Amino acid sequence: MTIVHKDGNIHKSADGLRRWPLPKNIDNSSYIPEEASPQIPIEGISVTNLNTTLFEEVRNSYTQDKNCSILCQLLTKDCKENSLINALDEIWRKSYDEGIFHLLEGIIYHRTKHTCVLKFVDRSSSNFVLKEFHDSPFSGKNKRKNETCIWWPMWQKDVAEYCKTCDRCQKENKSIGKSLGNMIKIQEPSRPWEIVHMNRATGLPPGGDRSYNACLVIVDRFSKTQIFLPCHNGRDLKFTSALWRNLHQLFETKLSFSMAYHPQTDGLAERMIQALEDMVRRACAYYLEFKDCDGFTHHWCTLLPELELAYKTSIHSCINQTPAILEKGWNPKLPQDSLRKELVEIHPTAANFK
Repeated sequence: MTIVHKDGNIHKSADGLRRWPLPKNIDNSSYIPEEASPQIPIEGISVTNLNTTLFEEVRNSYTQDKNCSILCQLLTKDCKENSLINALDEIWRKSYDEGIFHLLEGIIYHRTKHTCVLKFVDRSSSNFVLKEFHDSPFSGKNKRKNETCIWWPMWQKDVAEYCKTCDRCQKENKSIGKSLGNMIKIQEPSRPWEIVHMNRATGLPPGGDRSYNACLVIVDRFSKTQIFLPCHNGRDLKFTSALWRNLHQLFETKLSFSMAYHPQTDGLAERMIQALEDMVRRACAYYLEFKDCDGFTHHWCTLLPELELAYKTSIHSCINQTPAILEKGWNPKLPQDSLRKELVEIHPTAANFK
């Protein structure tokens, strides 16, 4: 057998299946011996600033608000004084008449059907929590994530206003809408991971120890959950070769290839790639912990597990639920959950037995 060298730009189909195996020892000129005691780096995903001092600030802010001061008096006393009730603003009086306020350890809680959330008054405290939920890499669907933790009058309007005034959101958000015309409906799955969509996000800068420049995106059509795998530039010939077809035939998997210049066939994966590129662009541009001394980010691969978790724990508009709930039945814990640990679980029916 004669081995003929070909340059990389000519031999584009070179991969692990076609390369000559080299021994992993000193006989290989490119072998790099491993360190005797390798160092294992520990990378923190995110750091939350929520602590117990926040509850003390909320408790002290009640003295500066008229409605909260009256509520503390009404909830402390057994009798209901009409003069105090009438002194409340209309939106506060309506909520008080419905019996959804509860006072515990000097903190006012707003009760709903199954949850109890913290009542904020001081603007600095509410802005601090909005920043913690929105500016974190785990942000997304802020109204749904805030409603299980905080409450104040017109809080939904404040959350929407905070998102609208975010500079990076206005720069990176893209307008999406339904396309014109009717498409042939594809088969609907009946269980998670029955039908999956696969595509590659290419054109990414080299990142990671192996200089990955692409990302394989795998999306479950049923639960909308996804997997991000860093890889090298997509080689379409490998995905349409006999090896790829035979591999799926052994696993009894049916392949459905899409046509060129027709992204609607694989719209779920295309939309996921767009969301992935937006998340990577924002994280690399605005989060300083992922930048080097020159202000450039080269290791976007380290972001993929974090972004994957952020997407899985965000409410999806198609299923009105998080992909993690639909896939596994539970949501993974996030740094923001440290605040929910301090909240008191008060069921309205149980509180009425007092």
